[in-house]
Amino acid sequence: MMRKNHRFTLAARPVGLPKPTDFAYEEEDLREPGDGEFVVSVQYISLDPAMRGWMNEGKSYVRPVAIGELMRAMAIGSVIESKHPRFAVGTHVAGLFGLQEYAMSNGEGLMPIDPKLAPLPVMLSTLGMPGLTAYFGLLDIGKPVAGNTVVVSGAAGAVGSVVGQIAKIHGCRVVGIAGGADKCRYLGELGFDAAIDYKAADVKAALRESCPKGIDVFFDNVGGDILDAALTQLAPRARIIICGAISQYNNTTPVKGPSNYLSLLVNRASMTGMVVFDYTPRFPAAIAEMAQWMAAGKLRSREDIVQGLAQFPQALLKLFTGENHGKLVLQVA
Repeated sequence: MMRKNHRFTLAARPVGLPKPTDFAYEEEDLREPGDGEFVVSVQYISLDPAMRGWMNEGKSYVRPVAIGELMRAMAIGSVIESKHPRFAVGTHVAGLFGLQEYAMSNGEGLMPIDPKLAPLPVMLSTLGMPGLTAYFGLLDIGKPVAGNTVVVSGAAGAVGSVVGQIAKIHGCRVVGIAGGADKCRYLGELGFDAAIDYKAADVKAALRESCPKGIDVFFDNVGGDILDAALTQLAPRARIIICGAISQYNNTTPVKGPSNYLSLLVNRASMTGMVVFDYTPRFPAAIAEMAQWMAAGKLRSREDIVQGLAQFPQALLKLFTGENHGKLVLQVA
């Protein structure tokens, strides 16, 4: 049976915030799978700040999406037609299927998903790339010790909210930085010890008050002025994890670098960038441990689900306006 596939390709490289005209919504005939191939019906697509960087031309940890190419995205779906011995019809899989209804695959780079472990959107959230980013960034690079003060920027987001909860599991005092009273209240519900509303407070002064002994671990998802403020409040031997810089992604001027970086020297501190794909062989063990925390009620997950593939351009903007509450996920149908 010939299926029609709908998909988004990159039509132009965005300048500033992405516009609907930066994408093309296309229809194509989906061919039948060949030997060793299978068709995935894409059900949920992860919308992430990293997607903005993938649209830029230039050197990064992955090559940029080319003009006219399918827009890259992590997604989950089920196998609906198969000529592959290891991927039977009905199998759920996760992979970089992109912004489309159906994907053809030979199985390379895919991860089987157990839908009994958690709802599928959670497998793109706390038990997916955001949760894995939080897990490895905090534990492998941040190396938190019980009693440490851990500060998280973008703390109400998909990565930051998990960072804070894992830090609490490890006996740390946790301070979150988020935008707006609602998001700060949510951090309290997650067990954060303090929350700073960057829209209403002087972040530098609030960090001095909330972290009187300094910051032992700073997990940064935001960059810019908030990173600079955190650098002024480091404890000796502090560890900074650079996960993202969402405040800078849509700049039309050069990226603002940290002006207070000499604090790293004074405090013998370290600042390390992390990319979650470096930890791929360890994903199953991390997912299993986080699933146990969830089952025990120690780790919570929240998803913001937008329905309809065609809503992608407008839904993506929620990441940069702060409108999303929890992990932003696009439900295809």
